[in-house]
Amino acid sequence: MSPFSKALSFMTTAQIRIFGKPILFFMLSLPALWLAVQWALYFSGEPNGLGINPQEVSNRFSGRWTLRMLILALAVSPFAALINKPWPLMFRRMVGLFAFFYVTVHLGSYLGLDLALDFSALWRDIVERVYILFGVGAFLCLLPLAVTSTKGWIKRLGATGWKALHRLVYVAGLLAALHFLFLVKGNQLEPKIYAAIIAALLLWRLYRRLSQKR
Repeated sequence: MSPFSKALSFMTTAQIRIFGKPILFFMLSLPALWLAVQWALYFSGEPNGLGINPQEVSNRFSGRWTLRMLILALAVSPFAALINKPWPLMFRRMVGLFAFFYVTVHLGSYLGLDLALDFSALWRDIVERVYILFGVGAFLCLLPLAVTSTKGWIKRLGATGWKALHRLVYVAGLLAALHFLFLVKGNQLEPKIYAAIIAALLLWRLYRRLSQKR
């Protein structure tokens, strides 16, 4: 590769970083902005998209976007491998943090709106409802990943330890899919689609890992 080609490649990656991150941040923020606007309209007595059961709409909306962010985070590496370019990996941390943000909104909506911050009721739900157990498990998997997402934590844990810890994202994805599957009633297609996508991404990761060991 000529020096000019190397410089062009660097500038292209730099441009993607400079322009891509703010654009992606804005796009990933849109669902949260929509939800915030709907609640503002609701409290002001204006027509809104929360319907007659705003708690349920808020819970379902934030839950779906948690799953979508997890799928997007899990898809970054396969996409980078597919196009044989490293630049998608620079967005993985942001997407992962948005997944944690939306799962926090989801848990906060459930705990604050449905349970009125009654932690004893939360514990009863965890014991009695398996989908709550899966959902809380997904949150607990994502919590240390969000805390240790900085470069400083990579140095503290070491690259090997940090990567091992951040494989919890696959467990979080699986638990989130199970949470949705056990939550819905009847033979609904939507949770099965999310579960199938997450399963495919997990199988890709397993295949990739086994191929590298050969």
